[in-house]
Amino acid sequence: MSKLRVCVIFGGRSGEHEISLRSARSVLDALDPEKYDVVPAGITHDGRWFAGTGVLEHFERKSTLGLYPVTFPSQPGRRALIPLGPGGQGDDLSFDLAYPVLHGTYGEDGTIQGLFEMADVPYVGAGVLASSLGMDKILFKQVMQRCGLPVVEGGAVSRTLVQTDAEAAVRMAESVSAYPLFVKPANLGSSVGVSKCRNRSTLYEGLMDAARYDRRLLVERGLEARELEVSVLGNDEPQASAVGEVIPGDEFYSYRAKYLDDTSQLLIPAPLDPGVADEVRRLAVECFRAIDGAGMARVDFLMERSTGKLYINEINTLPGFTSISMYPKLWLASGYTYPGLIDRLIALGLERQAEKDELLRVYGGAG
Repeated sequence: MSKLRVCVIFGGRSGEHEISLRSARSVLDALDPEKYDVVPAGITHDGRWFAGTGVLEHFERKSTLGLYPVTFPSQPGRRALIPLGPGGQGDDLSFDLAYPVLHGTYGEDGTIQGLFEMADVPYVGAGVLASSLGMDKILFKQVMQRCGLPVVEGGAVSRTLVQTDAEAAVRMAESVSAYPLFVKPANLGSSVGVSKCRNRSTLYEGLMDAARYDRRLLVERGLEARELEVSVLGNDEPQASAVGEVIPGDEFYSYRAKYLDDTSQLLIPAPLDPGVADEVRRLAVECFRAIDGAGMARVDFLMERSTGKLYINEINTLPGFTSISMYPKLWLASGYTYPGLIDRLIALGLERQAEKDELLRVYGGAG
């Protein structure tokens, strides 16, 4: 049988561009060449698509010299990257499935998933709605509340208010709770733009920093809490991994603590009573189902130290796949190898496309 052709897409127009390259490196290294032919494609910070020999290596060097521009057609029927100009005309850029390894805006927020849907292309991961809800921390929190799932108190502040009346923005943020407060861009991950604020001065700085990345900001009550994480895998019958715990090397699991130093610890499995671990896993699956998740997600929890109460912090529908990322590490502890996990994610993407192919697209009723 011919090998499945997988288009691995990385980079992107996001503050998490560099993390995407790290994830892509791990995914590309783990794709079994006996099973898959790989069609790699990189997206620059300004949104241009490139292919060519060693495209990931070029992106890691911040260069597109020697690559050629391509486009991804939105109309159904041609599952292939299309070269723009003479470069790449002899290359086979067709594929059977898209594997986005894109974090942050324009990657896990439903936008590129909408492109895949328009093109009728099978793809790995959640659909448009689940991606959008998972990405938007404010709307995600509201959905969790409507579903009766536990989340920390929070409120929204607009970038416009921060820029035009910073004092009013600070007062609005302070109305959420007593200090400490967390400020986060509504639509970003990897702790980019996240600040823990202990007073009015640091709150102002946190709002200004988060406003650099998004037009809507989330303000949350700060907890003294343990940070727990669970990986979810599946479509209609999702499963939860073992529970892991992050011991941050910083005040919280910041970008620096995640990627720039090695002082954070990952405990797998987390030292929890079995009943508590089961409840975390149950809530993770309920969270996944509440947003109509598909393929994969990592659900992050806060466990308040003083009360033991569990709160869903966020869901990440395209979690990191770097060598230090929790998503694959949790499944490794639960019985999946890295290549086996990727095989399963690809199978879930094809399964979801097969289900969509059964749907009627033309109304056949009388009239």
